[in-house]
Amino acid sequence: MHTLIIVLDTMIQSMTGYGSASDDLVSVEIRSLNHRFIDISMKMPPFMNQHEIPLRNILKEEFARGRFDVLISVNAQRQQNVECNMTMARSLLAALENLQRELALPGTITIQTLSEYRDVLFEAEPSVDTNSLYDIFHRAVRNLKEMRMREGDLLSREIRERVAVLKGMMEKIKLGAPDELVRWREKFSARLRLIAEAGTIDNNRILQEAALMAEKLDISEETSRIDNHLHQMGEVLDSTDAVGRKLDFILQELNREVNTLAYKSGDYAISSVVVDMKTELEKVREQVQNIQ
Repeated sequence: MHTLIIVLDTMIQSMTGYGSASDDLVSVEIRSLNHRFIDISMKMPPFMNQHEIPLRNILKEEFARGRFDVLISVNAQRQQNVECNMTMARSLLAALENLQRELALPGTITIQTLSEYRDVLFEAEPSVDTNSLYDIFHRAVRNLKEMRMREGDLLSREIRERVAVLKGMMEKIKLGAPDELVRWREKFSARLRLIAEAGTIDNNRILQEAALMAEKLDISEETSRIDNHLHQMGEVLDSTDAVGRKLDFILQELNREVNTLAYKSGDYAISSVVVDMKTELEKVREQVQNIQ
């Protein structure tokens, strides 16, 4: 009875957004912010409390992550509904009349006398049409989702642009790697000449030096992994699922490989590009934090 299916194209969502909807009686506002999981805070009139869990479940079905602040309010004009407890009024009047007779009290019992008793006249809780409440809530959720999707599309575009920049940086590193290899070969040859001039050739030492240089120079694994991770980011951005956690994991792996490049490279040009890559990755990380 309360189901209203929200049909929207599934795409990347930001966790930041706002949605609202209202009719003559009910107003619903929903704000969402970044959060590692899903966290919902709801404020509503006490007479609506029985709807809190179903409304929470609607948000959990529609969103995977974010902090949601929900405010449901009722039009103040519709709250001015005063009712009379006739049973209590009759009982109170009879009691007062009996008291007056028994004690021979002067005076007249009037409507003002009865109205001074709180439980005789009271403000009735406003009624709300259940279907209307859920319809308004779904409309607010739809508006929130549309805003999160628009923001998510902008974030996706920005991240793709930065991934393209990172790929360009990787090409610079791969182009500079052969020149660095030549320089390290020259250094290694110089070390061998020094060993030979010393008159003793220690094969173990030579092998050790060669192994150290090979390990230092070989960045092929790192560049291959970085290329693969950047490609993965593009694939994840094309996904229709909640991708924030996947992107965050890929970024962690990228940072690890870039840090290894920084450790291995002794070439200033390559090191400079690596520093720029780390700066760019930090910018991507800040954007990914906003994605569901």
